[in-house]
Amino acid sequence: MIQLPAMSDRDRRTIRIAAVAIAIYLALFGGYKVWSFCAQQRADYRELQATARELRDRAVVYQQKALVVKKMMDDYHLDPARLPRETVVAGASAAIQQAAQAGGFAVGSIRETAARGSGRAMATVQLEGVGPASAALSFLAGLNTIGFPLLVDSVQFTSLNGGPGMVKMSLTIVVLDFSKQPETSEVPHA
Repeated sequence: MIQLPAMSDRDRRTIRIAAVAIAIYLALFGGYKVWSFCAQQRADYRELQATARELRDRAVVYQQKALVVKKMMDDYHLDPARLPRETVVAGASAAIQQAAQAGGFAVGSIRETAARGSGRAMATVQLEGVGPASAALSFLAGLNTIGFPLLVDSVQFTSLNGGPGMVKMSLTIVVLDFSKQPETSEVPHA
């Protein structure tokens, strides 16, 4: 067996100092590695949080839009998914006639014409009717609740000599096509 020579106090102190220096070096180097790993993890976590926040904000916007659409569907009794494209104009015309008769407004001639151009109009319905002014106004006010996508384009009132408050109303209504997407998001200038 080999015997090591006896170490002096100076050698022991040198070995202790070297061991402490190596331990400090390893602690600093290892600490730096751990610190940089943790910093990368924190950066990834913050990025993930930002992405989650952005997605949540987008979801809130879509939820708000969905609530607005649901409220409009409830207010106007309109469900675009249930409107068969082939019979929308005929159904709208029949609903307009029923709404007028229910309000005490007598509808005369009705003309339906196909829409012109590339807009969102499906057809135009022109009608004339006679009745009390209050019935004509309640009929106009109730048009948005008949369950079809309608837009009143023009209204013309003419007074009649048939009695007090009797009016003749000429009305042009546009039946909208919700299956078409708008071409641009710009508002046309009038």
